[in-house]
Amino acid sequence: MGEEVIMSNKQVILKHYVSGYPKESDMELKNSTIKLNVPEGSNVVILKNLYLSCDPYMRGRMKKQEGSYINSFTPGSPITGFGVAKVLESGDSNFKKGDLVWGMTGWEEYSIVTTTHQNYLFKVNDKDVPLSYYTGILGMPGMTAYVGFYEICSPKKGETVFVSAASGAVGQLVGQFAKMLGCYVVGSAGSKDKVDLLKSKFGFDEAFNYKEEHDLDAALKRYFPDGIDIYFENVGGKMLDAVLLNMNLHGRIAACGMISQYNLEQTEGVHNLFYIISKRIRMEGFVIFDYFHLYSKYLEMIIPKIKAGDVVYVEDVVEGLENAPTALVGLFSGRNIGKQVVMVSRE
Repeated sequence: MGEEVIMSNKQVILKHYVSGYPKESDMELKNSTIKLNVPEGSNVVILKNLYLSCDPYMRGRMKKQEGSYINSFTPGSPITGFGVAKVLESGDSNFKKGDLVWGMTGWEEYSIVTTTHQNYLFKVNDKDVPLSYYTGILGMPGMTAYVGFYEICSPKKGETVFVSAASGAVGQLVGQFAKMLGCYVVGSAGSKDKVDLLKSKFGFDEAFNYKEEHDLDAALKRYFPDGIDIYFENVGGKMLDAVLLNMNLHGRIAACGMISQYNLEQTEGVHNLFYIISKRIRMEGFVIFDYFHLYSKYLEMIIPKIKAGDVVYVEDVVEGLENAPTALVGLFSGRNIGKQVVMVSRE
């Protein structure tokens, strides 16, 4: 047994369950202490957190929910989410001191984690790319784009593809994957800057600001005069309703998220579901935890494309754990451009 090491540990705490839009005041920064020692016989891993990922799914964890694929946060305890970290000590034979890893960790300077089905830790083996990429293109959002597009949608060259929330962590990649395959791709986003980014940076054929479209059905007919073969669903609500009117026969919808509904006390209904029958549409929801076995296959595909410049990725990085609540809340007003990341430490 080594000498006991106790460190101060800043943490972002969820104060209470949240209704409506989350606010910075729903969270607080707290100073705590942590023992950086692995108890004898334990398989825990002690991490120094470097980057934390802000993701829309975290909104659901800020309220009491039953039957979800992931547990709610615990009021009075640190928020948890995907992040990149350095191993300080390990009782797990799969990891050793000095390893860089990504996976589920705490919103704090140091975390003690045990690997489980929902708490994967992956070693970072390729360090020739920005470490922060493991919160995004090389982490959960990248895998989400890959699985949703290739595995769920079974795309073919020449098909028409629509991506909502297209400038976000997942959408920006789906559009690029579709273009690589030779599809016609249109994205929606919530500002002129984001629309410009979709066309100039990510190579979308067309893009529009949904906030400026009073009739989403008419907008989709304008951009898809021959209908939509594939819809990558990140938004839900009125957008999903309009898309169903414009899907082609045997169209596919990958239901990844529905951010328009996350802050509503009463979620909106969808009125055009009958088109799933009449147009023989296949709509499938998916959760990335079920697909992590494909991670090595995904890395073999994506890392060469990143290094060759065939895929680009835009991040919105804020520095300091104290700025994490503002960064997370900003997701739900569209404040971020690209993947929202919090840098906690430079190692």
